[in-house]
Amino acid sequence: MQLFRFAVQGTRATSAREWRDLARSVQDLGYTTLFVADHYLGPGRAARESRLPPQHLAPITAMAMAAASTETLRVGCRVFCVGYHVPAVLAKEMATLDLLSDGRLEFGIGAGWSEREFTALGLPFAAAPQRVDQLEEVVTLVKAHWSGDPLDLRGEFATAVDFAGLPLPVQRPRPPIMIGGSRRRVLSFAARAADIVSIANVPFDEVNSAGRTPPEEATHRFGVVQDAAGERFGDLEIESSPFFVRITDEPEAAAAKLAEALHTPPAVLLNHPNVLIGTVDEIVDRLQERREVFGPNYITVQQSEAERFAPVAARLAGK
Repeated sequence: MQLFRFAVQGTRATSAREWRDLARSVQDLGYTTLFVADHYLGPGRAARESRLPPQHLAPITAMAMAAASTETLRVGCRVFCVGYHVPAVLAKEMATLDLLSDGRLEFGIGAGWSEREFTALGLPFAAAPQRVDQLEEVVTLVKAHWSGDPLDLRGEFATAVDFAGLPLPVQRPRPPIMIGGSRRRVLSFAARAADIVSIANVPFDEVNSAGRTPPEEATHRFGVVQDAAGERFGDLEIESSPFFVRITDEPEAAAAKLAEALHTPPAVLLNHPNVLIGTVDEIVDRLQERREVFGPNYITVQQSEAERFAPVAARLAGK
């Protein structure tokens, strides 16, 4: 069983000072990592239709500044979308960031999911099987690029030929790779190819189209990862980000308010694998129970919750 560690996902800052202060605060509060997001939409119709909050910062520059402003904080993107980047360029950018941060990169990558964002950026949104094909090719290229060996990869989606990748990352054999997703094929690939499997949030329906409740769906996804990982399962970390976190002495009232907004029964939320509502003690107990059943040891909270959630992280980090 992997030990607990905790991260913060930052999506906004309106000045360099604000971003630097956030990075230092996340480090000082005891979190392991500051993640950013690979989304690009500012306010407008596309953001509303995709249900994405406005994205203030582009990821690579924000990661670099966060690393430069801290000493021990790890940095990453949760997660880069393969459809938004030239593979060999992204591999070099990430190797450079690992070098210049003295080995503090965590490389997150996924197949992409927001058709509306693809459209807004003028990019084709391929069918899911092709996007996963692209993901598999890009991960193969990134690993090869970071090895320093001569490259001869000629794929449908990722090509690198007649050169060797530089710089070599500080972390050897390579920086940890996190692959995120929710469906069987992506989770199975992540279990075989990644160091960290980021399992996407499950729906808020009482019962989904497969006939599973939210806890049952989370258990199912974890089982897919276990089965695909085989003997390497014990080396994998499982990452998850709560959709909603509230430290409170009145969990029923908080759940009722959220349930009204989501049109979901409060009981579903109180037991939902991606909702954490309760006192610090209750949430500590719940995370330990969920690690046993659903697997997550690596918990990412949103920027707005970092300070309030810090006592939970302090209680569980490294345990």
